[in-house]
Amino acid sequence: MIKEIKFTDKAIKQINNLLSQKDPGSFFKIAIKGGGCSGFQYEFTFDNKLEADDLKHENILIDKTSADLLKGSEVDFVSELIGDQFKITNPQSKSSCGCGVSFSI
Repeated sequence: MIKEIKFTDKAIKQINNLLSQKDPGSFFKIAIKGGGCSGFQYEFTFDNKLEADDLKHENILIDKTSADLLKGSEVDFVSELIGDQFKITNPQSKSSCGCGVSFSI
């Protein structure tokens, strides 16, 4: 399922850069949590253990529920006037907030 989520070269480069500053064996974890101004929000964290429902692609973890909600998405890393951030283009999102952190389906 994680193979149905595309990561741009810039996103992979930034993930690897961030992980180089963490303990060996750490993972970059992407999750979708309830909350934010539109109902759901993306969460980017680091973890050093693989949970039973985590899907793994190289050094990236996504739990199965979040992967289902991210199916067909593209994860990018962008530099904008408001700062540098990971940006997810999610075809399942019906609307999102102005900053792009939260969305509804």
